[in-house]
Amino acid sequence: MTRQTRDPATLIARLHARARRLRSCPEEAADLAQDAALRLWQRQVTGQRIDNPEAYAMTALANLARSRWRANRPSEEFREDMAMTAPEAPARLAVAELRRAMARLPPEQAALMALVAAGETSPAELARLTGVPPGTVMSRLARARAALRRRLGLAKSAPGASLLD
Repeated sequence: MTRQTRDPATLIARLHARARRLRSCPEEAADLAQDAALRLWQRQVTGQRIDNPEAYAMTALANLARSRWRANRPSEEFREDMAMTAPEAPARLAVAELRRAMARLPPEQAALMALVAAGETSPAELARLTGVPPGTVMSRLARARAALRRRLGLAKSAPGASLLD
């Protein structure tokens, strides 16, 4: 063993350098290094022989870091009911429910609602595409939306945007 490894200041500096690689928080790294040095000192004070103090201190440091990591990890096991749904999942379910309700509408109303769902909202364009007067388009859309609100359990005052306005 060289004189340099017997020097406590050098050993402490090496412990600090190693601890900084094990922990990102400087305070935690300093605590680890000090605790490892304390363990080495306690062993030496009790008269126990340590052939390689640096190796002992580095091993103690690694064991302390591992113990603290284990102590800080979540103690509760992952359960199925803890799983979070993706943010878009409820919206996708709502759209699927709306599409099923639209499929149960009378064919003329379902066809108009399908065009609205595809992005066509102009009554004049809907009238042109379906070959029916704009007034008829408006009344069919109103009846379709009312039927969808009832089937989906929405209030009569629910905004039309919720039904593909």
